[in-house]
Amino acid sequence: MNYLSEMLKLPVIDSTGESIGIVNDLGIATGEVFPHVTSLAFQGPGKTPFMISWRKYVDRIDDTGVYLKVPATDIRFSYLQPDEVLLARDIMNKQIVDTQGMKVVRVNDIKLSASGENQLRLLGAEVGMRGLLRALHPALEHVAVKLARVVGKPLSEEIIAWSYMDLLERSTRTIKLSVSHKTLGELHPADIADIIEQLDPRLRGQVFAQLDTAQAAEAISEFDDDELVAEMLEGLSDRDASSMLALMDPDDAAALIEELDYEKAEKLLRLMGVKEERAIRTLLGYEENTAGRIMTSEFVALPATATVNDAIEGLKKLDEDFESVYYVYTTDPAGSLTGVLSLRALIVADRDARLNSLAYRDVVWVSPDEDQEDVAEEMSKYNLAAMPVCDENRHILGIVTVDDAMEVMNEEHQEDLQIAGVGGSEGSSGESMHMFSWFARRQYWLLIWAIASGIIAAALEMMGGFADLFIYPMCVMPVALLASSRVVSFVRNYYLEYDESDDEDKPYLAFFLQTALVGAVMALVIYLCGQLVLGAAYPDGIPVPAVAEGARDMTSALHAQLLSGCFGCAAAVTFACCALSVIYLKVLFWRDEHDLNTSGIALSVSAVLVSCVLYSIASVLLVFWFVA
Repeated sequence: MNYLSEMLKLPVIDSTGESIGIVNDLGIATGEVFPHVTSLAFQGPGKTPFMISWRKYVDRIDDTGVYLKVPATDIRFSYLQPDEVLLARDIMNKQIVDTQGMKVVRVNDIKLSASGENQLRLLGAEVGMRGLLRALHPALEHVAVKLARVVGKPLSEEIIAWSYMDLLERSTRTIKLSVSHKTLGELHPADIADIIEQLDPRLRGQVFAQLDTAQAAEAISEFDDDELVAEMLEGLSDRDASSMLALMDPDDAAALIEELDYEKAEKLLRLMGVKEERAIRTLLGYEENTAGRIMTSEFVALPATATVNDAIEGLKKLDEDFESVYYVYTTDPAGSLTGVLSLRALIVADRDARLNSLAYRDVVWVSPDEDQEDVAEEMSKYNLAAMPVCDENRHILGIVTVDDAMEVMNEEHQEDLQIAGVGGSEGSSGESMHMFSWFARRQYWLLIWAIASGIIAAALEMMGGFADLFIYPMCVMPVALLASSRVVSFVRNYYLEYDESDDEDKPYLAFFLQTALVGAVMALVIYLCGQLVLGAAYPDGIPVPAVAEGARDMTSALHAQLLSGCFGCAAAVTFACCALSVIYLKVLFWRDEHDLNTSGIALSVSAVLVSCVLYSIASVLLVFWFVA
């Protein structure tokens, strides 16, 4: 008896041997690392619920039941204490936070351990497949374990220790779960964001509400889903939401404000302090995807004539929530940027040294209208942790920090993966592990082929009862479909490798000529392959209708013509797809200019569908032409 699922429904037997009910739950006190079972909940006659003290009344437990020390007449019933939770009601089949693995999991079973003759301790939650199978029926677990062992992939238990569990449900969220584990609010903001994103929608607001304003501000800036951000903000009062945004870095707050509707955004901004409101409105005044949008107004700049000691004392006076300081910038009397010093240079320098004698003068800076991707590339090129953003007079407006640059590069990488037809989760492992996802992404053309073949057969039947001849268009169609898919892959790769700085005008004409030439070569190869197939099918020579003798020869000649014609249709469609692929390139550039995401899979499916329609029409007309 190691699992709660095995103990539920066991009979409860008093000292006289009389069954007085069946087990339906166990209670534990939560103030221990491995809590003792403190209460036994069982269902008595007439389905009446009862609860008794485990320590006081339970004598032993085994496979046959829970045996009590006293007769039923001597039992005094108790109630659930404030520091107790019921395992089946409050934990089983509930979502919990694994604060060690930093993820949200579902409890499938609960593992317990005997401690003495009549004591049980809670060890942890089973969150793996074995717990799910055991909850359905123990026999299923045994069969699955044996099968897994036979195929060489043992089905191991997945136990999360109680000391790393954090409950989320409303009825238990105020309970102190452990004396030793890290609570949700003490996790890194990025981990908190990941956990909340994994939760059921009904629990997200409850968990987010447990965070204080500072924790909420840090966590919400780590969310990847804009809709989730809006959902969390909607769940807060306007004053709380405004206070939270005011605590955030200005660039992060501006990004969140931008996702809200105008009235809501204005209301939150007006509730802020003047300084925070001005900083956020300034950033919102710049165009999207520019350096001005992602820069922060929190930076350290001092007159070039200041001393190292002045700089160090100024750094000491900064607020605790000030943006991370990487460099100290120097300015002339007019406020223009003249140099930059690293913190290391300040620390090792003499306290009386002037900043202008230590500063690096060839400072790399960008304008606020610079594209975000170009800024990130510049920071990567020069290995900078921060880059100043200046106006035309070199007055510092703000700085772009490395975390924002990395976020821009990550977004660009995800867009490239999407255009390339690879999901974000596949970026490191190639193919998706899910069978249906893999089929949808890579083998969708099979479905298109099957549907189109059926449509061709129906069309030929309607045009004169020639449905039996659909086999020829069907057999050759994959050549055209796969060729169009490869053409789109070529377009995507060309687009991803294209460097806009190389040419001012888009190379549409050169690309058209290149793909038209490739299309002509591919069409010739397809046609010649068709002739090779005919040669293999008719080793004694391809029959010609004009010299055919008898019905059999006429039929063979017709079939040879149809097969050859279908290869010709495939060759023509392939050439057309290659020559017109410049349209796909234009679509990619246009959507990029308008900051629209493009799915590589959608582009490939569109190209295959176009190719399928063209080939189907051409092959049906071809069959009708030869037969008629």
